[in-house]
Amino acid sequence: MAYQQQLLAADLLYEFITGSAPPGPDWQLFEVGCASEQAYADGHIPTAGYLDTSSFECPPKWNKIPDPQLLAVLLGKAIRHDHCIVLYSRNSLAAARVAHLLLYAGVKDVRLLDGGLAAWLAAGLPLSTQPPAVRLALNDFGGAFPAHPEYLIDLPQVEELLVSRAATLVSIRSWAEYSGKTSAYSYISACGEIPGARWGRAGADGDINSMSAFQSADGRMKPAAEICQFWHEAGIRPDQHNVFYCGTGWRASLAFFYAWCMGWQQISVYDGGWMEWSAKHHAQLPAVA
Repeated sequence: MAYQQQLLAADLLYEFITGSAPPGPDWQLFEVGCASEQAYADGHIPTAGYLDTSSFECPPKWNKIPDPQLLAVLLGKAIRHDHCIVLYSRNSLAAARVAHLLLYAGVKDVRLLDGGLAAWLAAGLPLSTQPPAVRLALNDFGGAFPAHPEYLIDLPQVEELLVSRAATLVSIRSWAEYSGKTSAYSYISACGEIPGARWGRAGADGDINSMSAFQSADGRMKPAAEICQFWHEAGIRPDQHNVFYCGTGWRASLAFFYAWCMGWQQISVYDGGWMEWSAKHHAQLPAVA
């Protein structure tokens, strides 16, 4: 895999923390959660700070916050473009959501703990209730911002791509969602799919947090060859521009991160996903076998 080092095993992260094999002088570890700061306070991986997804996305459609606000969040957490940022979460999708936005912003070295907090605990490694060392906010990101705007596209861009056929829309949703049986979200009423979208898979029907097509039972990424195989069978190939989306953005962000780790170059996330699309369009189901 092209960027295998961006998915960390728990024992390697432990070596980072203890100082026996740090990734560099300027690296930070964060737990990412969604309104779960109390869970973090009750016990987290030692030295980890906390990031909440509400600092990176906003209602009503849960799209990325405006760029000036995103930059302010990163600088407030002392994150520069040339720092190594390691993320983990209790739900791997939360960390993936923030990882994608850090890559969009231009942070060059973004890593995820493969398997999340569960992998750390399964390895018998300790938790801490101590807050991390205080870092002063920065005044300068140190590089172009956002460095990779192509990693994130909006509704008008998706509409243009459907007309030009310049990209493949990849639905990272369950089969029940893709085939129009359910929206799977209590706050999304419409069922269906963006016309022409290809099914990139996700997880179990009825569980918007499941990514079992991509992850083993322990939450670690499945072999890249296995993911590439089912994508290839669906007409999703690395030599084309692939735009991942889901209901709002979390599952698509994990698919994006795995594709990025595999070295796929032309990849994006449609931030609004089915929630935004269905609010504007009365989509028809794609032809399915």
